This record gives sequence, structure tokens and C-alpha cells, in this order.
Amino acid sequence: MTTNYAVPVPHSALSVQAVQRRRRQALLSALRYAAIAVVLFIFLAPFLWMLLSSFKTQVDITNTRNILNFTPTLENYENVFQQYEFLRYLLNSFAVAALSTLFSLILGLPAAYAIARFRLQWLGVILLTARIVPGITFLIPWFIIFSRLGLIGTLVPLILSHMLVGLPFIAWIMISFYEELPIELEEAAKIDGATPIGAFLRVALPLSMPGVITSGIVAFIFSWNNFMFSLVLADDRTRTLPIAIFNFLTYASVDWGGLMAAAVVITLPVLIITLFVQRYIIRGLTAGATKG
Repeated sequence: MTTNYAVPVPHSALSVQAVQRRRRQALLSALRYAAIAVVLFIFLAPFLWMLLSSFKTQVDITNTRNILNFTPTLENYENVFQQYEFLRYLLNSFAVAALSTLFSLILGLPAAYAIARFRLQWLGVILLTARIVPGITFLIPWFIIFSRLGLIGTLVPLILSHMLVGLPFIAWIMISFYEELPIELEEAAKIDGATPIGAFLRVALPLSMPGVITSGIVAFIFSWNNFMFSLVLADDRTRTLPIAIFNFLTYASVDWGGLMAAAVVITLPVLIITLFVQRYIIRGLTAGATKG
């Protein structure tokens, strides 16, 4: 009878293996952080350049040899709000974005719930078609309609035109949320006396709030940045921020300092809103990932 004995590994060999393992882990960590730094630089560099340029004079901006050595000035922001009346454009953009998003949520959430619960595929196809068709296709017909109604130059055409994209987007995002909600919860609410509308408002809607916030924020950002509809359907009183950028572009020159300050004004509100609701956006984007 033969007996097998395990060959002991020298302590020095174990130490060498442990050192090599730690070196590999350190190398992988270094590569991971380097990749993160490269990605952050790619995404943040344009914003940082824009932010620094907004505090520079025209001479400092064009001096590419000395990027960081300059005397900060608030003259660009003073011109933006005093000379170009950017506060009015800011209020117009906020009103259009907020109202179009609100109305899109009011109409889109029940539509998404009905499609998900009652299998209304035809309604989903209509919404999808409205989302796929380029917005410029509706521009001329809407201009003719709103012109005859005397609404050109008001906020109404802008709100309705922005809903043309926001409403289908919200509906299609929320369909998947309502399909993943257990229908037993709503049936239990109906047994307790809730109507179908009550089950939607008291059960389905609160449970889908991460998706509501996610889709609402994306629709708000689209409306905030939209250029085409405001260019045609607005006038001097109702122009939004993207159109106001044209004030800094002339045939002979470009006011780079004012342009950068205006870009910061446009970007900052959306950035602040996104930072405050980022946890809801993450929950909304990952909802359902662990179900199945």
C-alpha cells in the first residue's frame, strides 16, 4: 500500500506568489484609474475650457500660448444679462421646458399605463411613429396652423412642439416600468375598493417614480436645448436660450467671451438639476435589471 504525501511549498515561494498577485492587482487598479481619468478629461475638458473662457477678455481667449495666466473678469456675464437681456430668454426656456415636460407627463403616464396593462399596441405604434418622424417634418404645417390661429410669437406653439418629442419618449420609457410592476398589487387595491384610476394613482404611479423622474429629466433637457422650433415659431419676446446665442455671432466677428458666458448660463441649470436628482436617474436607468 502506497501513501501519497503532499509536497510542502516553501515559504519563500508563497511569498513570491503573493507579491506577484499584489503587483498584478496594483497594475490593474492603476490602469482602471488611468482609464477613468482619460474619460473624465475627455468629457470635462470642453466644459472647463468654456468656464475659464467665460471669465476672460477677448484678448486672453485668443492668446492660446498662455491659457491659465489671466485676470478674471465678470464683464462677459454683465453683458449677457444687461446688454443681451438673457434673463428674459432664461425665463422663456424654463417656462417652455417645465410646461412641456409637465403636460407630457400628465398625458404620457396614463398612456403608458394603458398600453402596458390593456395591450393597446396600436396606441404604442402611433406614439412610436411620432417619435421616429423627424421634427422638421411637422414644422411647416404647424407654422401654418399657428399662424392662422394667431399664436406665432407666443409660448403655446413652443410648448406643443416640444411635447411632440417629449410625450412619446416618456410614454415608451414608462411602458417597460408598468409592464414589470406586479399586477397583483393593483388587483389587491381594487379588492379594497379602489377604482382602476385609483389603483394607477395610488399603486402604480408611486412605484414607478424613478422612471417618472428619469424620463421627465430627459424630456426637460431636450426641451431646454431645442433650437429648431424656437427658430421658426418664436419672436423677439419668446425666444429661448439656444436662439439667443445668435446675438453673439455677427458677420465681422464673434464675441467669444459673451458666447462662453452664455453657454455657461445655458448649461448650469440643467447641470444643477441633474446633480440633485442623479440618484433617481440611476435607479430609473437600472430598474428591472435584477428582475426575471
